[in-house]
Amino acid sequence: MAEIRDVTDATFEQDVLKSDRPVLIDFWAEWCAPCRQLAPTIKEIASEYGEKLRVVKVDVDANPKTASQMQVRAMPTLLVVKNGAVVGQLVGRVPKDKIKALIAPALG
Repeated sequence: MAEIRDVTDATFEQDVLKSDRPVLIDFWAEWCAPCRQLAPTIKEIASEYGEKLRVVKVDVDANPKTASQMQVRAMPTLLVVKNGAVVGQLVGRVPKDKIKALIAPALG
């Protein structure tokens, strides 16, 4: 099973923007019920894509600089970053097939 890494303001540039593979970022907050409901789906995605995709989580309360830099306005927000640029975004609790459709172009 692929690991889901917790990324902070301090590690965001290295872990996400300079990543050698596409990154799925889950922006979440402890108080956010939809974020908790989405968590098992994110784990499944990480397992299914393995080494092709890096999956990370950013706690927006603990890392406000990154949330602001990436213009995250609502939780949960999923971003796909490839070569340092955002190539896809979904907001809210979305079904797994929508997340897979979001990721697909970055892997192609």
